[in-house]
Amino acid sequence: MSTSKSKLLYCICVIIAFLLPHSAQSGIFSSQDNIVKKANRGDAQAQFDLGCCYYYGNGVERSYANAAIWWRKAAEQGHTSAQCSLGECYENGRGVTQSYEEAVKWYYAAAARGNAVAQYALGECYYYGKGVERSYEKATMWFYTAAAQGHAGAHHKLGRCYADGTGVEQSYEKAVMWFRKAAEQGLAEAQVLLGWCYAEGKGVEQSNEKAIMWVRKAAEQGLAEAQWLLGLAYYNGDGVEQSYEEAVKWVRKAAEQGNARAQRSLGWCYYNGKGVEQSYEKAAMWYRKAAEQGDADAMKCLAHCYENGLGVPQSNDEAAKWKHKASEASEK
Repeated sequence: MSTSKSKLLYCICVIIAFLLPHSAQSGIFSSQDNIVKKANRGDAQAQFDLGCCYYYGNGVERSYANAAIWWRKAAEQGHTSAQCSLGECYENGRGVTQSYEEAVKWYYAAAARGNAVAQYALGECYYYGKGVERSYEKATMWFYTAAAQGHAGAHHKLGRCYADGTGVEQSYEKAVMWFRKAAEQGLAEAQVLLGWCYAEGKGVEQSNEKAIMWVRKAAEQGLAEAQWLLGLAYYNGDGVEQSYEEAVKWVRKAAEQGNARAQRSLGWCYYNGKGVEQSYEKAAMWYRKAAEQGDADAMKCLAHCYENGLGVPQSNDEAAKWKHKASEASEK
């Protein structure tokens, strides 16, 4: 999105300002003053840039309200990036009263004029029924429009649509095609799904090695789900040389990001002393973190700890409480 480019531009300016002599700095700040002057004179690009300054707090105190004001000025002149950014403000209630209907209005204005980010965002609105009546067919139409311009998120979402048969005829082969397009652009969510397709042999020839290759790419980008899956692969030796230590390394990364399944898995490693020094206390701690997020299996493990006094004071009442919670969670 062009707002990210503006953010980068102003971040660079700030860094340079600390490195250059005062005389050179004055040139930078006068350039920013020129943006304000141009924005006040009605220059749409300057209004958009000034909105970015306020949104990200570059050179001014961060203010979503002021960002929305300047983006609106540019949007009303037909600046598509400003229209898309204003739509995002309405979708998330930043600087304006939250309204999906207003978000759709501005997304559509930008999408109709060819803005790929807005086209994708409008597809998401139709997909989830935000501000419009839910329509998977219209959602995929806008995803296709954005995908034609190379939008990685749209490629990924089309892959999901084909994998699930949502708005299109189900096809794992086409799902793989779209996941691959997004994955090759570096989108972590698509990389892990492409890895899943290889692991399960969906739309491609089954290959644990290729599955791991794509999951690793996503994991190295910090995607918690991928880190957890890579940890499981090391734990079981699927597509990689078996290593409990490597398993713990990746599972911990995901657990520390709050991934409940990874927290439960890390608890299991501590409980059994796999890849770490055995500790019922740490096992119970990680089981609790996962259980408090609603993980039914973690609740059962925590109940077992209370029942037997492993890592926690023995308590039949606490054991019964977590067994009951687990039963309720399993029924959902």
